[in-house]
Amino acid sequence: MRIALRNVVKRFKGFTALKGINLEIKDGELFTLLGPSGCGKTTTLRLIAGFYKADGGDILFDDEIINHLPTARRNIGIVFQNYALWPHMTVYENIAYGLKLQKMPGIEVKRKVDTSLDKVGLSGLQHRYPGQLSGGQQQRVALARALVLNPDVLLLDEPLSNLDAKVRMKVRAEIRQLQQELKITTVYVTHDQEEALTLSDRIAVMREGRIIQLGDPKTLYERPNNTFTANFIGTNNLLEGHVIKGNGDRKYTVKTSIGSFMGIADQPLSSGQKCTIAVRPENVQINSDRQEANAFTGKIHFASYLGNILRYDIMTSAGILFKADIKYPWGCEVMAIGTEVKVSFAEFVCLLINDHYTEEHNLTAVGGES
Repeated sequence: MRIALRNVVKRFKGFTALKGINLEIKDGELFTLLGPSGCGKTTTLRLIAGFYKADGGDILFDDEIINHLPTARRNIGIVFQNYALWPHMTVYENIAYGLKLQKMPGIEVKRKVDTSLDKVGLSGLQHRYPGQLSGGQQQRVALARALVLNPDVLLLDEPLSNLDAKVRMKVRAEIRQLQQELKITTVYVTHDQEEALTLSDRIAVMREGRIIQLGDPKTLYERPNNTFTANFIGTNNLLEGHVIKGNGDRKYTVKTSIGSFMGIADQPLSSGQKCTIAVRPENVQINSDRQEANAFTGKIHFASYLGNILRYDIMTSAGILFKADIKYPWGCEVMAIGTEVKVSFAEFVCLLINDHYTEEHNLTAVGGES
């Protein structure tokens, strides 16, 4: 099932929650709506579900406009953040509820429920009540209930946010594996960028009722076309500056408050134009013997040992903190606070972002206009 949103607008008592959303979701892909609270991602999902009616624009399943089609006729499965399981019903009864409403024969109900339980790894637990299950098991019951009706579209609204970290990692892997096996079109809502990167075929980054960038996880992480995406997905060092010269082949030299640096721009820049430098901490070297195009000195301000990463916050001469990650720091001595260090990074990992150009040309989609 393909899903399309064409210039969709949604208002609530004078507040515009969605400001002209344009979106194409491919058949069988896992598509994530990612953004902070209040950005419009859940509103978008609820419009697709039919819980809300759009105040403008069209929503299509395949090529059919479904603006006025009731939720019950959209053939969708939904998993909510709070699971929404009936506490007085067994696992079996919760999953069978929708099938019984369709007046399906008992033998067929049992076959479908057993199949769904097997898909989510809960065979043998059909007689338990939700209160007797762990959070991860309850989430699997909610997923089985959504899938038992054989929906064309699966909608997941922050489904893992109530689980602890280890269970969350396990369940998200199970969701992805199941989605790929069933090849079901899935729309996933989350504020968690790690979740989005791990699960998604493509991601729409949302902010204040708009999609500000759309693309696959690798591109959004490595080549964000605006500073919000660069800062929201992962950790980034962002420095404001202005272009002092172009070096050809999309390379420019940019002057900042801590020095001049060479980087690569995906959008055109001109001499004197403002832009933002973005450098991921994992692409930064400390006291390296390599001669990189970009270097400056600073002092260790703070060190965070994260197991597989040792992260340094380095105070620059301009009073700006710059982060650098040492990967796999096994046996590595942690440098003392105040130690002076040389910080360097290559020009090809230094991305130059031109927010003005992105906004002016509405470059929400990677590689072109939306």
